[in-house]
Amino acid sequence: MSSDLSKMRNIGISAHIDSGKTTLTERILFYTDRIHAIHEVRGKDGVGATMDSMDLERERGITIQSAATHVTWGENHVNIIDTPGHVDFTIEVERALRVLDGAILVLCGVAGVQSQSITVDRQMRRYNVPRLAFINKLDRTGANPAKITEQLREKLRLNAIMFQIPIGLENDFVGVVDLVTMRAIYFEGDAGEVMRDAEIPAELMDEAEMRRETMLDALSFFSDDLMEAVLEDANKVTDEMIHEATRLGVLALKLVPVFCGSAYKNKGVQPLLNSVSRYLPSPLDVDNFAINPKDETEKVLVTHKAEDPTLAYAFKLEDGAYGQLTYVRIYQGQINKGDTIFNARTGRKVKIGRLVRMHSDKMEDIDCAPPGDIVALFGIDCASGDTFRSENTSMVLSSMHVPEPVIHLAVTPVDRKATDNMSKALQRFSKEDPTFRVAYDDKTGQTIISGMGELHLEVYVERMKREFKAEVEVGAPRVAYRERITKETKFDYTHKKQTGGSGQYGRIMGTMAPNDEGKFEYINKVTGGNVPKEYIPSVEKGFRTCLEAGMLIAAPLDGMTITLQDGASHAVDSSDMAFQAAARGCFREFYPKGSPQVLEPVMNVVLEGPSEFQGDMVGTLLQRRGVLVGTMDSDGFVRIESEVPLAEMFGYATALRSATQGKAEFTMEFHRYSPAPREVQEELIANYRKEQEAKNR
Repeated sequence: MSSDLSKMRNIGISAHIDSGKTTLTERILFYTDRIHAIHEVRGKDGVGATMDSMDLERERGITIQSAATHVTWGENHVNIIDTPGHVDFTIEVERALRVLDGAILVLCGVAGVQSQSITVDRQMRRYNVPRLAFINKLDRTGANPAKITEQLREKLRLNAIMFQIPIGLENDFVGVVDLVTMRAIYFEGDAGEVMRDAEIPAELMDEAEMRRETMLDALSFFSDDLMEAVLEDANKVTDEMIHEATRLGVLALKLVPVFCGSAYKNKGVQPLLNSVSRYLPSPLDVDNFAINPKDETEKVLVTHKAEDPTLAYAFKLEDGAYGQLTYVRIYQGQINKGDTIFNARTGRKVKIGRLVRMHSDKMEDIDCAPPGDIVALFGIDCASGDTFRSENTSMVLSSMHVPEPVIHLAVTPVDRKATDNMSKALQRFSKEDPTFRVAYDDKTGQTIISGMGELHLEVYVERMKREFKAEVEVGAPRVAYRERITKETKFDYTHKKQTGGSGQYGRIMGTMAPNDEGKFEYINKVTGGNVPKEYIPSVEKGFRTCLEAGMLIAAPLDGMTITLQDGASHAVDSSDMAFQAAARGCFREFYPKGSPQVLEPVMNVVLEGPSEFQGDMVGTLLQRRGVLVGTMDSDGFVRIESEVPLAEMFGYATALRSATQGKAEFTMEFHRYSPAPREVQEELIANYRKEQEAKNR
């Protein structure tokens, strides 16, 4: 590959589930000669799409893990990451966007901006990723790219401008009009590989001229030369002027060009690839910063020079039969086979034994990887989010955002062999996926796995059985409840214990109050030295140990503010342990006086389906204590936004399928914690007490 970084593109393909991301990637691979035959996502021919390499992905027809590949288009080397669309696998999108320079936001030509489109847009904004939009599936009944462009403007607040209009729609969709060149493009041949240039059909000329005028008006904000040409004489506007202004707008995150096509019908993909080369940034166009771990306010701009100290970010792990595969993005310096680099988190030396470039699940050995590239290291030990660096630098790269898991399952191995295999599986999965957590509950003796949703955990349980031969039984899903006090309470508590020799003594006075930000805050207002300085942190430590389990249902506390105002000590009997014990005893005595309540996780649930089932869809939500936030009905298709407690959502997929003859779908993501209704709290407390009594028998 060329060492010219301006010819490199690192892009992701992201969208709502079932918008056609993997199908689009399959066509890109075909037109760039990376594969020689096109296969479909659900693998009806027994093969399946190239980027869906897991058996589970091919069976379910969804992407579960992000997959990397690389292609050459013209003079450009393009690294591509195909990401999942399902909200349960949102970490795969998160980790991809953390290391990518640009992205293609794919939208269904009928459904348009859907719930996960909004989530993906939010993730792109978090990492300042410029994007192009591709409106896919224009061969489907009800496709309307103009309406979807408006949705991009209204719902996502993007400056979305159509750069193409379709020639025909639905069954009549045959090509696109390029508004830059003002030419029609038709896709011919067995797989749309032949692009034929032609005059714009007469019936589309008025719309094409109107859309081009809108496009030029939007682009003139980014180029004085273009604005001058537009004002003087529109015939003076050159293609190069348009390309330059578009690139400036895209790189400034102030413009989203919109392209049209149907990946499944092999239309519109090659012009999209041309636009990736023209408009999306190279590594040189993006400012990335390294930070000093000792002072996080100190930031240094990454140079992307091969001769500078190496800085690389491990963003994804895969643990295969032959060892760990670590995907890295190189930001500065270069990595050669045989080099020794350092893991910034552990300080350990790492020798690069094997350096590979990925093509889905296949590896291609290379000897050297330049700055800006995305490659994989084989057989080294690290965690997701680690920085690798040279010995002569102390800087690290900033970590990615990791959402908190919202659902728990108890898993129990069926026999001794399954116990060992389950342990290996859980260790591997929790290392690969930061949103998958494992904990052992001492009180119940159960292993608890936590994740982003039912499907997320269902996939991992299935992988345990298939990949590790670990037969496990799954217990009822457990919801991540929280507790918090609702009113401020004054406390005055003395811990006194005498057991021959020196005893224990500590007295603390102050207030215990709810914290609106959901965090633990400890405020020291002691004056006069009644509580010696060395014991003030001991009080904080004692209270912190109580945050893990409240006294209603032993759920973690959702924040609390402790203000220590006064106290007393004993010259002999006071100690660190005594004041920690005083804090714990104070919590047990005064927490019930703060009118504690149980909080339950409430999810944003978005339903989409045919309008004829709107009443049934709403009914399924209301039965689950759902609150409707809004509905939108257009062209026989309804979208319902609601908030529903997570505890009520188990088994919802089956209920929704039954109510809508399998024609509706839903997505769900965590929204906030909210007080549970009184009857729910009473039931939870009663169940918790029964469990405790059963254990104590």
